[in-house]
Amino acid sequence: MADASRAPGLIQRYREELQVRHYARRTVNTYEQWLRRFLRFHGLRHPRTMGSTEVNAFLSHLAVELQVSASTQNQALAALLFLYRELLERDLELEGVVRARTRRRLPVVLSEAEVRAVRQRLEGEAALVVGLLYGSGLRLMEALRLRVKDLDVQRCQLTVRDGKGGKDRLTVLPQSLVPQLQEHLLKVRQLHRGDLQAGWGRVVMPYALARKYPRADREWAWQWVFPQQNRWHDRDSGTQGRHHLDPSVVQKAVKRAVAEAGLTKAASCHTFRHSFATHLLERGQDIRTIQELLGHQDVSTTMIYTHVLNRGPLGVCSPADMM
Repeated sequence: MADASRAPGLIQRYREELQVRHYARRTVNTYEQWLRRFLRFHGLRHPRTMGSTEVNAFLSHLAVELQVSASTQNQALAALLFLYRELLERDLELEGVVRARTRRRLPVVLSEAEVRAVRQRLEGEAALVVGLLYGSGLRLMEALRLRVKDLDVQRCQLTVRDGKGGKDRLTVLPQSLVPQLQEHLLKVRQLHRGDLQAGWGRVVMPYALARKYPRADREWAWQWVFPQQNRWHDRDSGTQGRHHLDPSVVQKAVKRAVAEAGLTKAASCHTFRHSFATHLLERGQDIRTIQELLGHQDVSTTMIYTHVLNRGPLGVCSPADMM
């Protein structure tokens, strides 16, 4: 039996193929975990000795025995399809797979009063980040990956670079956040200047830009809007720099604020993006514009927010209220 864990470079080559195609770092890590789970499920046999039968068995195991959601099963399928089609150059037949049951979930949405109650209990960077989630409709990682050059204060807009699906988009920058953001950026710039004086001040550059522009990683425009307080340190080279703020910092702050506000809804950071879209719809904004602001590829994805409006999708009035 071939031991895939000792196969020379299988997982490393898999990661490299994903990176060459500009898959997000999180996606690369997630796909790698699915590959490892697939290999362990089949006793660490090498993928070349397996095929459609083994893939179907693994996917059915996820649905029947582990009872994972449809989205989780689809994620595992995508990881294995990439392995066989791109790395091993083989097609898979997926007939007979037991599909995980698709459950339609309505997004959790806060009222405007609930949004205020939570935001009033946030401080510092967490408050600014949540202000962008709600005020600009950003995903959490989109907010944390903002660079200084992505903010256009004069035009009150910001650019989301390499968002979900590898797409860029423009969205609104709330005027009410501009003074706080400018004050925050003054502190970040002082931090950056201190790093430069200490001989560091570098930031991770996307793709191959670090080679194309060797000194751009020290420029102010490329710095994170929300950098970590502590520098990362490479033990081998001695190089130091700063990552963006860790998402857990904001997630924990939101969880505390929701509890302190006494809300019973299962609200998270992503809830503010849902609330952004719903509140715009309530104010009469057309759904196509909201689709663009959210970065949805298909308007049907945006249509889900019509089902959580306070007045209902068709403005229906309950007969109990007409008596």
